[in-house]
Amino acid sequence: MGRLFGTDGVRGVANADLTAELALGLSVAAAHVLGEAGTFEGHRPVAVVGRDPRASGEFLEAAVVAGLASAGVDVLRVGVLPTPAVAHLTGALGADLGVMLSASHNAMPDNGIKFFARGGHKLADELEDRIEQVYEQHRTGEPWDRPTGAGVGRVNSYDAGADQYVDHLIGVLPNRLEGLRIVLDEAHGAAARVSPEAFTRAGAQIVTIGADPDGLNINDGCGSTHLDLLKAAVVEHGADLGIAHDGDADRCLAVDHTGAEIDGDQILAVLALSMREHGALRQDTVVATVMSNLGFKLAMEREGIEFVATAVGDRYVLESMKEHGYALGGEQSGHVIILDHATTGDGTLTGLLLAARVAQTGRTLQDLASVMERLPQVLVNVRDVDKSRVTTSAELAAAVTDAERELGATGRVLLRSSGTEPLVRVMVEAADIEQARSIAGRLADVVKSTLG
Repeated sequence: MGRLFGTDGVRGVANADLTAELALGLSVAAAHVLGEAGTFEGHRPVAVVGRDPRASGEFLEAAVVAGLASAGVDVLRVGVLPTPAVAHLTGALGADLGVMLSASHNAMPDNGIKFFARGGHKLADELEDRIEQVYEQHRTGEPWDRPTGAGVGRVNSYDAGADQYVDHLIGVLPNRLEGLRIVLDEAHGAAARVSPEAFTRAGAQIVTIGADPDGLNINDGCGSTHLDLLKAAVVEHGADLGIAHDGDADRCLAVDHTGAEIDGDQILAVLALSMREHGALRQDTVVATVMSNLGFKLAMEREGIEFVATAVGDRYVLESMKEHGYALGGEQSGHVIILDHATTGDGTLTGLLLAARVAQTGRTLQDLASVMERLPQVLVNVRDVDKSRVTTSAELAAAVTDAERELGATGRVLLRSSGTEPLVRVMVEAADIEQARSIAGRLADVVKSTLG
């Protein structure tokens, strides 16, 4: 069996890859593994379980709840809430375990299971590996040690979770949002209730789109992966800015008053300067991935802020932040982690803080985001090659060296193998888009000829 856990939990097509049986088995395994690790020692264990509004989340939630309760874990069902809300409630309620059912920005047929440890933090890799091992061991026949009588878990709804999460968000804001008109695209997802409520309570005048989830329309032509509707709505309503979330609202992308996209790099740049001004940017450092635009790195250097680059994936950003005590990190895709107030990317929190900076300064989001200039970036996916040799091919290394020499300090080259597909990604940034395209094309040809 291949590894079930990816970089963001277990995902697949619901009822095909991700079945009720798998959801139940993984939940029982998680309860047993955390019990073995001593997490439940001395008390009756409690888990928080939430989901996004996908139709498949209804039966998968039932399976997860059944698995946990059958293993002796009391369950608090918080219903449809964003991933960061489930993480927050896991910590705030003193729960031993959190479970979120969502496939984030993926299309509706997919779903996923993500486990949180006590405090709302992602499970360590070794615990995920152990959960897989225990699940497989019992899937193939070894019986579970099952509690009976009063030892089985009890299941209750926890209806105060949404209000508790919004209270948390409002408490984080450094200033109010009065005077701002903001369009919110909720991706027909998990934040359709809490995000509009938070922005309204913060004082903004809001217009909502994508806020009518029916279980089938999540991420369908809207949200952070489809910004055209938001861009049009911002211009139509004369709004100051627009905020877009994905299905589980752990991402935030934005649109300025002209309808221009503000990506995760630009959001990080704006928040880095704001946090430094408020004395909250520990060590004057921001963490992002190697895929961040070179313009972001150059802007941070110019502003005297240290830039730490990690491998691609918000888990690696978070690992670096926790290891070194940094306060801010994120990805170009809109995962922004503000570690003093969240244990995972939080799209609603990010959008609120971005809007708060606009309100505080009286400057437009376009003006604030101009602190960095996005250099043209070209990405070419070279398929059906031996991606395992991307770091060992001498011919490819020579081609990259030649390209870097041609670009000088005004550009960069990044080659990396895909973690999920048989392909190599060639990324080139340059001050001139035609130069970036030319170099990316040449490097793609070298990748194909040497690794094909």
